[in-house]
Amino acid sequence: MNDKAGVDRRRRRLVVATSVVGGVAGVGAALPFVASMWPSERARAAGAPVEVDISKMEPGELKIVEWRGRPVWIVRRTQEMIESLKVVRERLTDPESRASDQPEYARNELRARKPEFMVMEGVCTHLGCSPQMKTAEAKAEMGPDWVGGFYCPCHGSKFDYAGRVYKGAPAPLNLPVPPHLYLSDSLLLIGEDRGKEA
Repeated sequence: MNDKAGVDRRRRRLVVATSVVGGVAGVGAALPFVASMWPSERARAAGAPVEVDISKMEPGELKIVEWRGRPVWIVRRTQEMIESLKVVRERLTDPESRASDQPEYARNELRARKPEFMVMEGVCTHLGCSPQMKTAEAKAEMGPDWVGGFYCPCHGSKFDYAGRVYKGAPAPLNLPVPPHLYLSDSLLLIGEDRGKEA
């Protein structure tokens, strides 16, 4: 009888050990499968929405992220930057952004959902170069009436802090505004504009 009890105990231990090893192996096999369901870096760059933490952005700061293989600028505008948009209106090709590419909610003077934040593609609409941010302090380089904005060094196109192009520039259109929404006060989602906005 003792031999049978010993065999039963060993059999139970073997069953438990096999079950534990099988369970660990099952989890180990499932993890890569589950992880493969999340979009890769390449997929996100190709068009999947991109979440951006904007909580630590300082006023006047420009942050660049990639979406669909293109640079997307997020600018936390100062009050001076916002005020400069009124000053340059008469010097712009399309001040109301009628011919430009942006979602309906960005078809306003600020071209933004929230006045403080500007979200736009950082690609010149002339030949696809990447403009540079030039603050109002760059008057010596940009001219005495420069109030700040963006300058494309390739062919000289100028844009204001809403990405609107100046008259006489080679660029025909304002900088595009991608679809976006605010998931919270600190989190921006680029590439999607439907859903619950904070």
